[in-house]
Amino acid sequence: MKHNIISILLVAMLGTGLQACSDEDTAPLTNPADGRMKMEFSFSHPTGTRVTETAFENGDQVGLFVTQSDAPLEIGGNTVNNECMAFNGSAWNAARNLYWDNGEYNAYAYFPYLNRVSSTTDLPFSVALDQSIPEEAIASDFLYASSKGITASSNPVNMSFRHILSKLTIRLIKGEDFEGDLPDKATVLLHNTVTSSTIDLSAGIATKDSKGLKNSIKARQVSQNTFTAIAIPQRLDNRVPLVEVIMNGVSFLYESKFQFKPGTNHLVSLVIDKNPDQVKIEIGGEITDWN
Repeated sequence: MKHNIISILLVAMLGTGLQACSDEDTAPLTNPADGRMKMEFSFSHPTGTRVTETAFENGDQVGLFVTQSDAPLEIGGNTVNNECMAFNGSAWNAARNLYWDNGEYNAYAYFPYLNRVSSTTDLPFSVALDQSIPEEAIASDFLYASSKGITASSNPVNMSFRHILSKLTIRLIKGEDFEGDLPDKATVLLHNTVTSSTIDLSAGIATKDSKGLKNSIKARQVSQNTFTAIAIPQRLDNRVPLVEVIMNGVSFLYESKFQFKPGTNHLVSLVIDKNPDQVKIEIGGEITDWN
């Protein structure tokens, strides 16, 4: 997950000022003489494994807010306001020193980092329409972490991220009357989902944009006959074209109702038969904290 690639993509997707860490809005803190402890944080990816795209890498950036425990999270005026924490491969560092005072605090973090946060309760965020590109799929996966009741300590505050959007994993299975083998390459599209949302950073909840447009998402092929797409949590109450598979110029379309649950990887198998109008689906289950 290279932060410079992610930054470019999210600028195009969100229209926000996503860029490298900057402290231009906050005056630097000097080393205090009253012995206050320096703030230190560590962040873990939901999978916790060192595999490309499923763990943080050198140069990744997260956004951090810290408030007093009895104070609400605001855009500004917090103890720490959208501080960019950058990973150097072993530790997370801010561009300036941050220090604890007495009392209790709440910390909120998100990934990927946005240089401008327009709202802490209704932050606009959209998933990419072409997630067949790995960097766009990564940039579409909004991660969130929080830790409450923190007091000053010489040990880093450990914060574990979780997925707050939804994921659909689609496995293509050859039907009994399908002639030949399934091709190694195919195009899989997720149709009729609203791709824009607002995010509450104090609660880690993504809400479908009530005025958002329904779009089609091009899924990413992660292995032979397996594809994934990240979607905004939402419910499709009416039967609509949902998944389309295009192989060798032939379109196989599956229609259904569906509920995309937050933080959930929905596993489905599509049985591809000779007749494109007879696509069948097998629900394989749900996984949280997906890989």
